[in-house]
Amino acid sequence: MLITASFLVGCATPITSSDQANEIFDIYDDAFLKLLDVSQDFDVLGGGFGWSEGPAWDRNLNKLYFTDVPGNVAYQWSESTGVEEFLNPSGSSVTEGFREPGANGLLFTHNRNLLICNHGERAVQRMDLATKERENLAQTYQGKKFNSPNDVIVDDSENIYFTDPPYGLEGLDQSPLKQLDFNGVFRLNKTGGVEPLIKDMTFPNGVALSADQRTLYITQSDPEAPHLYALDLARPGSKKSLLVDFSSYMKDGSPGLPDGMVVDQMGNIFVTGPGGVFVISPRGKVLGRINTGKGSANCTFGGDGSILFITNHDRLIKLKTKTRGLAWKS
Repeated sequence: MLITASFLVGCATPITSSDQANEIFDIYDDAFLKLLDVSQDFDVLGGGFGWSEGPAWDRNLNKLYFTDVPGNVAYQWSESTGVEEFLNPSGSSVTEGFREPGANGLLFTHNRNLLICNHGERAVQRMDLATKERENLAQTYQGKKFNSPNDVIVDDSENIYFTDPPYGLEGLDQSPLKQLDFNGVFRLNKTGGVEPLIKDMTFPNGVALSADQRTLYITQSDPEAPHLYALDLARPGSKKSLLVDFSSYMKDGSPGLPDGMVVDQMGNIFVTGPGGVFVISPRGKVLGRINTGKGSANCTFGGDGSILFITNHDRLIKLKTKTRGLAWKS
């Protein structure tokens, strides 16, 4: 859906009482009930991580890959083997000057390569799963190193979109290693050209595409401006628009900020934020929230397409949904 106007949402009062749904769910619109069974609980698949991130599902091997960013390790999970170490280090073995040198966001491409946002190498990389060999796809813009690429998404034309906040750098924006004077959202085309799409965000973080790929969604993990934005890709040069302001959901001290997200086949956005994972309609209406009890960094669909995997602070959890991820549409 093409976003033509913002739907700014305050902190709504759940429409169901505790005897109708367990405390894991806040329901703000009846449409939420079509997407989730609110009588269920989530399953904990693993724990003990520093900050789990970047979940990516491999449909061919039926495995989930995810990262522990401060731990500088990437893991894999399957139903048969549970959690196993996958990459160590996941990012760079050089740690001086880095707050978090590990890998962050992961994504499988259409040809089954794994895209990696590598903080320590300050690069978007492509990995061959068979050999684990990596190739830097993008490491600089106009001769200056990126800050620390964070999250990534790719469209059907093989354009790669990624965010570049300073989270990997010690001192963040004050880091002596920082070369760019902005924290950007970039597009990398299949010929290797890099173009900044947004240059005026404080902490761009999660990124996703709408079901029709005409809109790019970007979260901003700034406690002073915890926002979900939409950028109209069908109109080159257009400015981002505010889709949801999460400020009011932070007033009760709910842990977490807007971060990673995934889109289902109907265009609904499952986005991490204060308290857990929010479900947002394509027009920006908050339908409900999954309360995870801890700050959640990211989420993705896996299994048969209906399982929502959530990297939830120091653990990995999953939840059954009534919908499916976009990758299962075809």
